[in-house]
Amino acid sequence: MQPLDDMRPPDFIALGRVSGLFGVKGWVKVFSDTQPRENIIQYGTWWLKSAESTTKDWQERDWQEHKILQAQPHGKTIIASFDGITTREAAAKLVGQLVAIPRGLLPEAQEDEYYWADLVGCTVLSVSGEVMGLVDRLFETGANDVLVVKSSANNSEVLIPWVVPDVITSIDTTAKQIVVDWDPDY
Repeated sequence: MQPLDDMRPPDFIALGRVSGLFGVKGWVKVFSDTQPRENIIQYGTWWLKSAESTTKDWQERDWQEHKILQAQPHGKTIIASFDGITTREAAAKLVGQLVAIPRGLLPEAQEDEYYWADLVGCTVLSVSGEVMGLVDRLFETGANDVLVVKSSANNSEVLIPWVVPDVITSIDTTAKQIVVDWDPDY
């Protein structure tokens, strides 16, 4: 793992977002994208940034560092308190912000495992070599995860289930390419 001081500028990976307020003493609710959801708690410091930012440049300098005083699971969310945030009014300013950590703090992905952040922006090709578009985002359905692919031809979205190897036939994060056995008209 790389010391934070050697990471200039940090390459941030979003792990969730501040989704609401909890109580009157400055606690917030956090929707965690980690699996399991509680994994977000293991990082003692989170970096927050407005989700309304017009850029997707994760290396910007407008991230704010927040040291976690306490955090715990609460229903389907995580609740957390930060150093220096002691009122509901102060916590309200954080609602809607992205929660991230420097990439260097993440464990290495195991073989055949991928961080969603590494899949976003990949070119999606059909097994016949046709470019279907770029991965815009992913989401969970309960049954399986789904790739949302923005079509380069007409700016439409194609939803592709993450079913390996039946639908997703190959993934190359270095080349930023995913090959799928999927008809874009589905």
